Amino acid sequence: MSVTPFTSDRDERPRSRELFRAELPFLSPGFQNVALLAELVLDRGEGRYLYDVDGHRYLDFMAGIGVCSLGYSHPAWVAAMTDQIRKLTVGSFATVNRGRFLRRLAEVAPGDLSQTMLYSGGAEAVEAAVRLAKSYTKKFEVLAFWGGFHGKTGGVLGLMGSTFKHGWGPLHPGLYLTPYAYCERCAFNLSYPGCGLHCLEFAREVIRLNTTGSLAAILVEPIQGTAGNVVPPPEFLPGVQEICREHGALLIADEMLTGFGRTGRLFGCEHDGVVPDVITIGKGMGSGFPVSGLISTPGIMRAEPYSKPSAASSSYGGNPLAGTAAWITLETLLNDNIVANAARVGDYLLRRLLELREKYPFIGRVQGKGLMIGVEFVRHRERDKTLLPGKVMEQVFKESLRRGLLSMNYTAQYRINPPLTLTEAEAEEGVGILDEVCAWLARQSHL
Repeated sequence: MSVTPFTSDRDERPRSRELFRAELPFLSPGFQNVALLAELVLDRGEGRYLYDVDGHRYLDFMAGIGVCSLGYSHPAWVAAMTDQIRKLTVGSFATVNRGRFLRRLAEVAPGDLSQTMLYSGGAEAVEAAVRLAKSYTKKFEVLAFWGGFHGKTGGVLGLMGSTFKHGWGPLHPGLYLTPYAYCERCAFNLSYPGCGLHCLEFAREVIRLNTTGSLAAILVEPIQGTAGNVVPPPEFLPGVQEICREHGALLIADEMLTGFGRTGRLFGCEHDGVVPDVITIGKGMGSGFPVSGLISTPGIMRAEPYSKPSAASSSYGGNPLAGTAAWITLETLLNDNIVANAARVGDYLLRRLLELREKYPFIGRVQGKGLMIGVEFVRHRERDKTLLPGKVMEQVFKESLRRGLLSMNYTAQYRINPPLTLTEAEAEEGVGILDEVCAWLARQSHL
């Protein structure tokens, strides 16, 4: 492939490259791909911008993969966390800020979901949700979806709908997969709405023919994140809930990414009027601090053995720092109308990306809700919807970085997840950089 790279002062990163290479011999392989590709050594962040040790600034369109809801160094978050660090940082005992968070979350969570258990990582919370479903239903099988991502630990690895799980040996029993409503790349080569959401009927057949008839839960993302920020039709999530009711199973909505305002609503399930039985939460709920959890109703949470003392707890879950991070993040999201900002700026960004699509035939699907937007890069959206290869997209990522945009466009299923405090002016800046990168891509000989 013939590549003519853009050059800027960001190509000159001597301090970053020196420190990056000095760390590599001591860093285990298998680290996050975006960090290895970027070779950045970051120094600080302010608002929606990151700064490397060489003093270069980058507009952040990934927010630590949907983590930094409030943006970097938000004054309210910094003040609350600094105050808590001076007082107490560890332990499971009740604290004022954790109590504030739990009460506030109960007020704003959908339906009767009012009790929360806190953990420190996403997979930990999803595994706990599965244990809760087994406790409540006294059944043991779980259905999830192609394209889904729910963590890398052993209990949920088999619920990952991708090739990522290849090579890990036997998976946990009782886990099943069925196609998601990814209409752009329908598993059945059908078209919405004429398909009548055939994927739901197929899911019924998977349950009927593949399981032993002991379905405890269906685990689903309201919008699939790792698959490329894929938005299903509005009938899909209600249809999944109906299947759960047919089998006496719980609906677990994995809202690690869609939760806490990212989609322009506090929870992604609210777009479709669905109240799940359990919601798993994390990533953006602490605006960068490792905290996750699950929310359910008191009736479900009382189920044993989940509800026995220490049976559902975690050493780090709900510690004083985690409780503070979750409390100040939620209060700031609500008090500063940041969820509404995500909806408004997300709509603006989506419109501008759709306009960009009209200029370049290699931009395929563009869809999203709030500041959770997916863009596909294809050979030609009319003639050949094959995704562009990884090596090409890695160059796209590096060209974006050279121009000052840090973004998850190193694969053809590009995810845009900026801080929820993004402004329209910053969204426009990001689109401008993407326009330059797309113009560069259009000139390359491989297309």
